[in-house]
Amino acid sequence: MLTPSLKQVLADAEIKLSGKPKLLENFKNCFVSTIETTVKRLPDGDTFVITGDIPAMWLRDSSAQVKHYLPFTKDDPELQAIIEGLIARQAKCILIDPYANAFNESPNNNRVHYDRTILNAMIWERKYEVDSLCYPVWLAYLYYKASGSKRIFTDTFKAALHTILDTFITEQRHFEKSPYTFIREERYTGGRDTETLQNEGRGLPVNYTGMTWSGFRPSDDACTFGYLIPSNMFAVVILGYIMEFAEQIYGDEYMYEKARKLRHEINYGIKAYAIYRHPTFGSMYAYETDGFGNYTLMDDANVPSLLSIPYLGYTTADDKLYKNTRAFVLSKENPYFYEGTAAKGIGSPHTPEGYIWHIALSMQGLTATDKAESREMIDLILATDAGKGVCHEGFDANDPARFTREWFAWANSLFAELVYETCLK
Repeated sequence: MLTPSLKQVLADAEIKLSGKPKLLENFKNCFVSTIETTVKRLPDGDTFVITGDIPAMWLRDSSAQVKHYLPFTKDDPELQAIIEGLIARQAKCILIDPYANAFNESPNNNRVHYDRTILNAMIWERKYEVDSLCYPVWLAYLYYKASGSKRIFTDTFKAALHTILDTFITEQRHFEKSPYTFIREERYTGGRDTETLQNEGRGLPVNYTGMTWSGFRPSDDACTFGYLIPSNMFAVVILGYIMEFAEQIYGDEYMYEKARKLRHEINYGIKAYAIYRHPTFGSMYAYETDGFGNYTLMDDANVPSLLSIPYLGYTTADDKLYKNTRAFVLSKENPYFYEGTAAKGIGSPHTPEGYIWHIALSMQGLTATDKAESREMIDLILATDAGKGVCHEGFDANDPARFTREWFAWANSLFAELVYETCLK
């Protein structure tokens, strides 16, 4: 399914990376991974993108999986059709249920877990994550800027934007206004608290902050405290995009004002509640808070993460608060920063202790201000692929031959983006 512009990228790589056969091989494998192994065009023109070894479409993953193709869309109608079909599909999914994070291709009731929440036949999983509603807007905006195409701005997409806004507003006062609950039956949790929400499926109590509540992290693990800071930062970014859509595309003053007010409230809440004064690193961002003065101090490999703040567009890599936060998350003070004989980097409670994620290594490279650090991350990923020629989810910091998920397209796409930005652009 390679389109003309993507074939050209590979041809250019053959020349520019000719002296680095391992890098060339892995780049080619990872660059085409999404489009050759996870993309399906549907009869109605939609595009369905599975995450890899799971036959469902995550709103988050599907957006991140195609992001590295966006710079090549302007003069490639075939690639435009694929991306536009995905954006159309995502909008329909949001209108089916804004609280669901992953969807089936058809209404077949296909899922691994049967959870105590509201389900329908199109839903694979219903773990509510703020970032799941951010990613489709991010994708649409970046695609619009790269391609210049306005075909994505349909009535369905507009309705999805209003649904996103309404959901975020409702979840500013989760306990007062939200209908959402989620309980995973204990037989399906594997004994892990991260698979379900405490307090009868509503999560631990939160105070009003202006931020919007999230049940789960982008790892699909339950939040400890309901205000997930990186996801609220991502929301601030995409609310700015919605304001632009409302003003310049739809001429919708109501949407504009709703997005503007919400963006201000969330950003005010971040500034008032999300900053923690660490004795070693100084003022930095916490990962989560409940608005009552409790914090989760960590970072997770999955994006949005604290490490990814400048990548997502909330701030710049030279921002003082970000630099302090980055120093923390890349230190042993972060409980999910692991260092072994083969590698050091950020992992996740979603995978075994001591497992580093390729996504986190790629993100470290993409947010580095020094190209030497970016190249170091590329070399580290190449050295920890267990000879497979692609990226994985997590791998043992002492033995990269032990890893999770051999087919994980998001990790491949992010590595391809890192290599392109560092070596080919």
